[in-house]
Amino acid sequence: MSRKKLVLVGNGMAGIRCIEEILKLRRESFDITVFGSEHHPNYNRIQLSTVLQGGTTVEDITINDWNWYKENHITLYTGETVTKVDPDKKMVYSDRNRAVEYDQLILATGSVPFILPIPGADKKGVAAFRNIEDCEKMIEYSRSYRKAAVIGGGLLGLEAARGLLNLGMKVDIVHLADYVMERQLDSTAGKMLQKELEQQGMNFLLGKQTTEIFGEHDVEGLRFSDGEEIQADLVVMAAGIRPNIQLACESGIHVNRGIVVNDFLETNIPHIYSVGECAEHRGVVYGLVAPLYDQGQVLAKRICALEGSPYEGSVLSTKLKVSGVDVFSAGEIFADERTKSVKEYNEWDNTYKKVLIRDGKISGAVLFGDTSDGNQLLSQIHKGAEAAEYFKQDKGEASSVSFIAMMSDEEIICGCNGVTKGEIVSAIQTQGLTNIEEVKGCTNASRSCGGCKGLVADLLQLTLGDEFNKSSQKEPICSCTTLSRDEVVAEIREKHLTHTREVMNVLDWRTDGGCSKCRPALNYYLGMIHPLRHEDERESRFVNERLHANIQKDGTFSVVPRMYGGVTSPEQLRKIADAAEKYNAKLVKVTGGQRIDLFGIEKDDLPSIWADLDMPSGYAYGKTLRTVKTCVGKSFCRFGTQDSIGLGIALEKRLERVSTPHKVKMAVSACPRNCAESGIKDLGVVGVDGGWEIYAGGNGGTHLRAAELLCKVKTSEEVMELTGAFFQYYRETANYMERTSVWVERVGLETINTVLHDKEKVIELNQRLDEALAVLSDPWKEVINNENMKKEYYEKVNIAVTTN
Repeated sequence: MSRKKLVLVGNGMAGIRCIEEILKLRRESFDITVFGSEHHPNYNRIQLSTVLQGGTTVEDITINDWNWYKENHITLYTGETVTKVDPDKKMVYSDRNRAVEYDQLILATGSVPFILPIPGADKKGVAAFRNIEDCEKMIEYSRSYRKAAVIGGGLLGLEAARGLLNLGMKVDIVHLADYVMERQLDSTAGKMLQKELEQQGMNFLLGKQTTEIFGEHDVEGLRFSDGEEIQADLVVMAAGIRPNIQLACESGIHVNRGIVVNDFLETNIPHIYSVGECAEHRGVVYGLVAPLYDQGQVLAKRICALEGSPYEGSVLSTKLKVSGVDVFSAGEIFADERTKSVKEYNEWDNTYKKVLIRDGKISGAVLFGDTSDGNQLLSQIHKGAEAAEYFKQDKGEASSVSFIAMMSDEEIICGCNGVTKGEIVSAIQTQGLTNIEEVKGCTNASRSCGGCKGLVADLLQLTLGDEFNKSSQKEPICSCTTLSRDEVVAEIREKHLTHTREVMNVLDWRTDGGCSKCRPALNYYLGMIHPLRHEDERESRFVNERLHANIQKDGTFSVVPRMYGGVTSPEQLRKIADAAEKYNAKLVKVTGGQRIDLFGIEKDDLPSIWADLDMPSGYAYGKTLRTVKTCVGKSFCRFGTQDSIGLGIALEKRLERVSTPHKVKMAVSACPRNCAESGIKDLGVVGVDGGWEIYAGGNGGTHLRAAELLCKVKTSEEVMELTGAFFQYYRETANYMERTSVWVERVGLETINTVLHDKEKVIELNQRLDEALAVLSDPWKEVINNENMKKEYYEKVNIAVTTN
């Protein structure tokens, strides 16, 4: 039997999910061709915000990589757009003059961002937020400019704003409504969310209608209908999306708002189907991923000529983490004369719950801050359950498992990927799955947003019973392995592994050579475990660490020599001034960490400028101790109670250069006035009458966190000893790329205090820290004095820059 020719126009989440379902049902029945306008394989578009925010890479959000298409014998044309469909000849034509015949054709052309039709919308500096190229454009702009305006206060706009804040830009959010996310939240939840986001640094301009983007050639600002203006270098349009129906229109396919389809996703032309954000079903166009996956399952059965239920629409629900804040909504969110509502508002915990009831049944819900009841409420809405059934339940911890036990096998656990309870239970029983990661790999549950991980854990507990170990649930260090951080570290210790390649081979890494997440992490873990045996693998480090300088937007670098405790001398200042002139530094700036930064240095001049400076590196690029900020202390300040400069310099010299899971910033203040900002550092020391207070886990960045009081000691020697122990305990137990603020919350201050109050453990930790410090030297000392090393260094750097 010959294979049918199946063509998919659109390489996005909805279309490829349909192909995945077809491969499950009738793998051998089709020759499949996919056209995608972007130059990437199928990726998770809803995770674009994490790429913009710096939390992940494009590789991390890829759902099906290039190998998947090859393994499934799918012909993929990326960067190629289908421009014409000929239904009579059953042919599609692309913008590269390619003609492909089809027996069945799926149109999954998705949506396009809505660009306001206002003067100036075509100026340089106007961007959408829809694909990887949009992310790259915003990242590029952030390197040159500092002020951004986001038009649109919906989910997309807020996520764009969060990313731009992370990139160091000042962000105004312009929104026509009087509160944010008005399609998913009611006024109370929307205003609570706004308050949270304002604390993160976002500025909201609500009730504003943009009428013009002004500027001569580039964007300079926005003008509103009330005559007010704001300045902006970058304008991000996040005012909504529209179905991409141009191809369908030009091919004679019936369209309205979207491509009109029936309950089996068929268009008005035989053998042509549509799925996803471009499709209009019963007058509704869906933009969330769960309904699109529902459509994909129905369409897959139709194309495979199998009996299946029709698609009858979806109850819309949203369970998301918006810039670190949990929100959930489902079904109806606004009350009318026929509905009643139950509301709970907890000002102390900053949580809000509203449940709507129509004809005695739950018809909708809005949750803010605590969304743990979201899946249960969604299930009740789907089932049309009586409201009394929900409100009479015990909301204790044990109820989550009993709730999932009452769910039918057909009910959806993972809305993003359309995975049912029955599918997960079957996989656990037949495949011997024991943890969330295995369920994820086998069924796709929790693969997208991860919001259903709690339910998956409950299903594991329900199915495995006493065999389920909740504490064994783990997060792998990256997608190259199923092993967690603790498992990798244990294997390195047990098997005496000393090189990243050795780790990958012995521990059966999925990808040859690893990825940008695991290579630096493995290099760190190896160095932390075997400081005397492991040779640092420079090629596994991030680019800035390899270059010992921070790369800038124009390809030049900034160089930061160390100034212990922020203290310098006329001799050092002369060296810095001479080097700045000799190497044409474009900017000489005092940093927030009390150092001097030389900007605009060419890559080839880096070894020479370090030689001329003859000063230690300030490691402004490193996963290590960056600075110990100090105030002037009791020697000069009339309020100072302690010698903050002396202690700060001693701490900095003690801990410099040793690798840590993430950057570490410290400070020493001579009195509780805290001029060195010790209360928001990874580790801060504050002088008080008769001693010192030590604080831990602070963060002055985008996720602001006050440091917590660790202990109080009497002498500087005790500060040095406990700080060394804290530093080493963090090195040994934190995940790579985990700041102390996150680590302290995860491990718990009580646990850390228990360690630091054990004298023997403190001594052991300091001894291991001394071992790590003993093998260190400033690498520039070696590079600048050895021509062969310098040549080898540049070869490695040039290779690394092109591959990372």
